[in-house]
Amino acid sequence: MTSARHPADRRGRLPARAEVVVVGGGAIGASVAFHLAEDGVDVLLLEADELASGSSGKPIGGVRAQFSDPANVDLGNRSLELYEDFANRPGADIGLQQPGYLFLLPDADDVTLFEESVAMQNERGVASRMLSPDAVRRLNPYVDVDRYRGAAYAARDGFAHPKAVVEGYAAGAERHGATVRTHVTATDVETRGDDVVAVWTNQGRVRTGAVVLCAGAWTRDVATKAGLDLPVDPYRRQIGFTPALDPAPSRIPFTIDYGTTFYFHNAAPDGLLLGIADPATPIAFERTYDPAWLPLLRGALGACAPELVDVPVARGWAGLYEMTPDHNALIGEATGVPGRVLYAAGFSGHGFLQAPAVGEAVRDLYAGRTPPIDVSGFSADRFATDASGTTTTGPGRRGPEANII
Repeated sequence: MTSARHPADRRGRLPARAEVVVVGGGAIGASVAFHLAEDGVDVLLLEADELASGSSGKPIGGVRAQFSDPANVDLGNRSLELYEDFANRPGADIGLQQPGYLFLLPDADDVTLFEESVAMQNERGVASRMLSPDAVRRLNPYVDVDRYRGAAYAARDGFAHPKAVVEGYAAGAERHGATVRTHVTATDVETRGDDVVAVWTNQGRVRTGAVVLCAGAWTRDVATKAGLDLPVDPYRRQIGFTPALDPAPSRIPFTIDYGTTFYFHNAAPDGLLLGIADPATPIAFERTYDPAWLPLLRGALGACAPELVDVPVARGWAGLYEMTPDHNALIGEATGVPGRVLYAAGFSGHGFLQAPAVGEAVRDLYAGRTPPIDVSGFSADRFATDASGTTTTGPGRRGPEANII
């Protein structure tokens, strides 16, 4: 098992050179750094704040393979395998729990969509299934099953602790020779002819031949320094925690009302985590928790689980989702810019759960190998525009991912 490092250990001098510079110290960047370093690449991981201080700083993160897009299913399924083996490789306790994910479906159209998705998921090795009302009651006795037309469930899904994952990957990368530096901001990507030659930071210049952009909600700004337009926008998401309840809640799945995006699941000690996406949230780098959100949360809670409508919310938390126009990630190597610039960002709420498999994919893209999962459809080229600014049907153009919260 890895042991936590003191933050000061990662605030030393920058190396003069690295084969690859990874920008962003969240779950994606740490996974990319680990997989590259394990593959023998000389890696420098840069984080502008502390590790996991952005979107990966949330107290708990879902892991699942229930998606409507086959590639997202494959990334989620492979990541579940890697999370289940995390104690061995890279070696850390991430608090993985697998009570399953339960999607509650209020409309007939939702049922049809999930029936099609479940059939596709089953073909790809995911043991998801549609449930009867009685089965929902047994899994989560708080749910008002009469409000829903159906439900979908996969028992292998669950949640883990993102900060433990980031630290586990970062420490694993260091054991393989990588350098991790925090409180270092990438300020420019220097090119010469057709090559990337250096990354400039607030602490100086690092010579390099390749950059991987994994800056989460801040990716659009970082990408412009490399001459790229990556369409990633920040949106605030909030969650609340109850105090310990008496009687203590029974063990329930990660439960989601697909109609409202309200979700809840167990949280230590003997409490519940509650969340919902506010549709009125503007694009902004706003991470201040706002209790004015509570009436929206409580209204959705009362509709989904009336028995819980009056539970107290003892504290709350706010963080950022990094959203793309089609709610699918951006993974690939940039075209039309000098040198080797790779990117993995814009995961629209499912970056933590896909981080292990994405690290493998970026490792292989850098090495010129075919990744085990086809990520070509996640190329940013799908958002290419013509001279008038109209989005074209570029390579990998896909429909929106439906299974987001």
